[in-house]
Order: sequence, then C-alpha cells, then structure tokens
Amino acid sequence: MKNILQKTLTVLLLFLLPLLAFGQAPDLGVAGDFVLFSTDGAVSNSGISQLTGKVGTNNGSSTGFGNVNGGMHDGDATSAQAAADLLIAYNQLNVAVVDSSLAPALGGGQTLTPGVYAISAASTLNMQLTLDAQNNTNAVFIFKINGSLSTNANSSIRLINGAQACNVFWKVEGLVEMASGTAMKGTVIANNAGINMNTGDVLEGRALSTSGAITVDGILAYTPIGCGSPVLTGPDAPTMGEVACYGIFSSDGPVENTGISNVNGDVGANVGLTTGFDSLLVSGNIHPIPDGSTADAAADLLLVYNYLNGLSHDIELLYPAQFGRNLVLTPHTYILNGATSFQDTLFLNAQGNANAVFVIKIYGALSTSTFSNVVLRNGTQAKNVYWLVNGAVDISENSVFNGTIVSQGAISLFSGVEINGRALTAVGALSTTAIDAAADISVDCETIVGGPIDTNTTSIQKTIANISVHIYPNPFAHATTISINNIDQIQKVELRIFNVLGKEVLYENITSTSTTIATGNLPSGVYFYELTGNNQLIKSGKLIAQQ
Repeated sequence: MKNILQKTLTVLLLFLLPLLAFGQAPDLGVAGDFVLFSTDGAVSNSGISQLTGKVGTNNGSSTGFGNVNGGMHDGDATSAQAAADLLIAYNQLNVAVVDSSLAPALGGGQTLTPGVYAISAASTLNMQLTLDAQNNTNAVFIFKINGSLSTNANSSIRLINGAQACNVFWKVEGLVEMASGTAMKGTVIANNAGINMNTGDVLEGRALSTSGAITVDGILAYTPIGCGSPVLTGPDAPTMGEVACYGIFSSDGPVENTGISNVNGDVGANVGLTTGFDSLLVSGNIHPIPDGSTADAAADLLLVYNYLNGLSHDIELLYPAQFGRNLVLTPHTYILNGATSFQDTLFLNAQGNANAVFVIKIYGALSTSTFSNVVLRNGTQAKNVYWLVNGAVDISENSVFNGTIVSQGAISLFSGVEINGRALTAVGALSTTAIDAAADISVDCETIVGGPIDTNTTSIQKTIANISVHIYPNPFAHATTISINNIDQIQKVELRIFNVLGKEVLYENITSTSTTIATGNLPSGVYFYELTGNNQLIKSGKLIAQQ
C-alpha cells in the first residue's frame, strides 16, 4: 500500500510540476478584449495611434482617439464586466506563488525562463530582456513588481523558443511609464496607478489599470493572438456569379476610359455604352453595348450588394473623415456611417489566415488622397476584400487599392491608380483614366479572343471545373510563371503561345503546379495563348511581352 501511495504521489507531482514551475495564466475574461482599459480613470490619446482591441474606461471618458480596430466602451455593460474581470485577474496574479526574486534592474541582455518572479521595489527595464519558453508554447511568465515600472528609451522584451506575449503578465503596484521606442510584450496591469506610453512605443499585449489614467501618444498596440484566442475569419464572401468575370462594370451608367488602361477581366455596362478601352490591353471581353452577359452581371451585382448590405457589422469605425492614416484592420465586417476620407495608408492584416475575409461598409461617399495605399499583410488576399460604398467613389491619382468595390454611385478611377480587384457600380457612371485593374478572374470567365482559335468567338468558356490558372507577371519581360491548382486532375497539360498572325512561337509541357517559362526570345508585342488538358481547353487569353 505504501509503495502504491508513493507512486501515486510521484505521478501527481510530475503532472503538477509544469504548473508549479511555470505558474498559471490568469483568466482575463472580458478585460482580455481590451488593449487599453481603466476601471477608474480617464483614457486619452494624442498623436496618431494604431490600436487593435477595445478601448475604454468604466468610470471616466476616452478622448483623442481616432478609429480603433475594436470599438470604444465608456461606462457601459462591456466596461462594467471588464472591470469585474480585471479585478479577478489581478487577485489571481497577486496570490501566484513566487519561484524566484529579481533585482529591480531588468534587461541589459538578461534572459529569463518561465516562472513567477518577484521584484521588491520599483523596477526599470533597460535595453533588452529575453524571455525563453524553452520550446513550451504554454509557458507562463509572471512579474510581480512591488512598486512602479519604467522603461528606458528603445528598451525591449524579446520572446524566443515558443514564448508568447499572451502568456506574459506584469503586475505592477504603481505607475507604469514607457519611454519612447519601447517594445513591450505581455499584459500590463497597474494597480491603483496610471500607465503612460510615448511616441513610437509598440505593445503586443494590453495596458490595464485597476484605478488610474492611461495616456498614450502615437503608439502601436494590439491584443496578442494565441493562447486560445479565436482565429479570425471574417464573414463569408459573397457569391459573385457572372459579375466576377468583370474588372470594370456598371449596371446603370456608361463606362468610359481615357488614356492607356490595362484591365484584367471583362469591361462593360448594362445601361449605356462602354468606350475608350483598347482591346489589346483588356484580357477579357469589352462589351461596347449591353448584351446577355451584362444583363446577368447586373442581376448578380444586385445580389452581391444585398448580401453585403445585410451583413451585421462587428466593429464601427467612428471617424469616417480620418480613415486610413496607418490604421490596421483584421478580418471583420466594419461600418463607417458617413462620407469617408481615406488618407495615406490602410493595413489589412489576415493574421496568417489566407482565407480570411474583410468587408468594409461605407454609408456615404468614399474619396482618397493621392498616393493612398491599401496594404495587405500576413496572408491577406485582394480577392477576399470587399468595399460596400453607398455613394460615389473617387480613387485619386497614383493610389494602390486592393479589393472589390461594390458601389451605389459613380466611380472615378484617376490617373495612375492600381486596383487589385474590381470596380463595380449598381448605379452611376464609371470612368477610368490610365489605370491598371487586375481582378482575380476564375477560369470559367476566360474568353477566347484572337490567336489561332476562332477570332470571332466572344462567348464565355465553361471548361474544367475546380481548376484555377494564373499567369504572372503579364506584361512580362524575360520570364513569366504559370500557376495551376489541382494539376493532378488533368492529363497532358500543354501551353502554346501564338503571335498575332496565329503562328505558334512557344510550346511548353506543363507538369507542376508552378512553372516559370523563359520568354527572352519573344520580341515585344501582343501574343495569345492556349492552355489545354484532358483534350480540351482549360484557359486562353492574351499576353504582352515588353523587352
């Protein structure tokens, strides 16, 4: 019996050892959704700060903030619950069993392993402190500081070997003051004191106070991912139908181009004429007058609009006149209630999920500054970004815009605009001036124009299902790459390129998902290609060589 008891105790100790050594993360509850929060105190911002996570106070006001990727909560049910949950989390940290003590001076190249650390007086972080999880992604770091915490300029927390910011906690019995350029990791809880963050500070974590003001100035702060946080997918994408085949389209209004514009996809209008486009620079069909395809596209565009319009939003961006300005958005459905002025840069961060969908609903007109830029980060794809605009759209000169625009007003794309997606309006004229538009067009939308195939054919080709083909870059110089998904479903895939006279100038047997083809021997000019497999056409289109 004694031996059995000893073995049982040994097993229990081995099971509990990680918890005893590494401590346990507190349950933040609703407070974990906040990137900046005070139970009792003002929360204020100056400068342009980029914040992902909720911001608010349960007793006070939040002032000076622009658009926040998470929403504002002052004195409401959400902030009340966050205050209650923050107190619970603080108490859990307060009773955590200490593993070892540290001197007040942190950093200076110091490396720490997981555990619960106590610091008996005010502490300062200088230079770099490294937290080493020793290849345990569940490892927890808890710092219990019996005094204030300050950081020197450009000091940082470095995470290695599986350490995650969501598993790092700082319980501070006093003021937290972060000097400019600090790179902080973890959830900081200041008890009965404020938190100050300065220009250029970056926080992957949270700044939370049980009672005290929080002030920030031109910072980047975001709630950490991992540790069971949900994977953001955004809403389901709309079913585009026939309108997916168009790069530029109006259901009710003329479509007009001035200058040299390149368009991937069809161009057309269902009411009004389509003029000014060069067939050599449009990879799909140009529909000069309404036809069956434009009628189908108009009907499908209405369905797309109704779907996007009916989506419930997750986050309201409160300042439409301050949109952009280096704002970072994650996969959600957003709403802006008013005319929206897009300035500078917008970052769309898929957080590593390449299928994540972004929907931005603007109830008013949309205008951009010159050189405005939508930047895709961490797996975001332009084909998964949708802009619903209930008003006119003006994309100013030399802007880079990603996503499909679905508008209820006129669309103007000015000189030098690059739109990686589609410009579609249900009501209004659509004008382009020397732009590049590159929609992600599926194989079912490819048209056969020119080359050795029937030059009079203008119908949409329905070919092998579930096959997606991309040829890039196009135009090209010395090489281009052909990418084919599900190539294992096709036998004998062959690529043939023809000049404008129909003469075959290049042949390639395609055997892999991605094949780079040397094109240095092709003189500058327009070419046509056929991609065949299973004894039928997979895709055809136009290529442009620019040596």
